[in-house]
Amino acid sequence: MASPSIAANAYANLARVLESSGAGKGSEPNGQSFASLLKDAVGSVMESGRKSDAQTVAMAAGKANVMDVVTAVADTDVAVSTLVSVRDRVIAAYEDIMKMPI
Repeated sequence: MASPSIAANAYANLARVLESSGAGKGSEPNGQSFASLLKDAVGSVMESGRKSDAQTVAMAAGKANVMDVVTAVADTDVAVSTLVSVRDRVIAAYEDIMKMPI
């Protein structure tokens, strides 16, 4: 089973690929482009994972409370689950579009 850090790194790599390919450079006048929205979401998941990792290391060193570690890990789990759900919906929408007759 993939850990939250592995999933966050995979999405960060995707964001880097989108950024380097120039996707989303033409931002819409009304708001963010999809690529920048995806980049922000991946960044927040990565930050949550970093906080969780830092809390875990602090607890191993005897400097953190168990409740803080459990809360940080739960927050990371929720963030990754949300990101995976959004990914699944995007893939389902793409598949629906591909099934449409031309």
